[in-house]
Amino acid sequence: MQPETLDVLIVEDEPQLATLHAEFLEKNFNLRVVAYAATLAEARAKVNAHQPRLILLDNFLPDGQGIALMEEAAVKKPGCSVIFITAASDMNTCSQAIRNGAFDYIIKPVSYKRLRNSLERFMQFVQTQRTFKVIDQNSVDALYNLQSKQFSNEPSAKGIETITLELVQALFINRPEVAHAVEDVVAHAGISKTTARRYLEYCVTTQFICVEMLYGNIGHPRRLYRKA
Repeated sequence: MQPETLDVLIVEDEPQLATLHAEFLEKNFNLRVVAYAATLAEARAKVNAHQPRLILLDNFLPDGQGIALMEEAAVKKPGCSVIFITAASDMNTCSQAIRNGAFDYIIKPVSYKRLRNSLERFMQFVQTQRTFKVIDQNSVDALYNLQSKQFSNEPSAKGIETITLELVQALFINRPEVAHAVEDVVAHAGISKTTARRYLEYCVTTQFICVEMLYGNIGHPRRLYRKA
């Protein structure tokens, strides 16, 4: 079953940057930009009109601070999350955003690797909310871990290089509905089978992808990999 496309509101007074954000998230995730807002007043109106599942929120707007948007009833609902993308680097704003329940806080200039990490965790967060109908401590911990997971620019596993890892992961991000074989990764990333298997197992360990077994009539079952 095709996963539901989630609606996004981008609150950003720089049109070019807002467009870049939109292109990035719509290309790489099952997200749809339903509205843009360049002012706090526009943001308030469009939050109420569109009821977005996610808001990418700048703080410094021509008519006020974006943090004030988090006081809106529509934003406080459980079905709305906020990722700050802002030049506001003072502890007061950051602390206020955290207290008001911001999913993440990214300081400009934007690292799209950092934004990708945040959006991946957000998508997993939404899926986890749908999966757990009745929660126990493990499911609560899973939700908190997705929201607070530390981000590192470098993979921690020995023998895993960032550039190659991103190339491998791009195959699954661009086609999350497809189960890929190791040969697909070899062709896409231009690496050997041995290297491809190492990166695939790393992605399984980090829960970026999951393994599916394809059983044929003859021989051993094939391992296929799909975006988690």
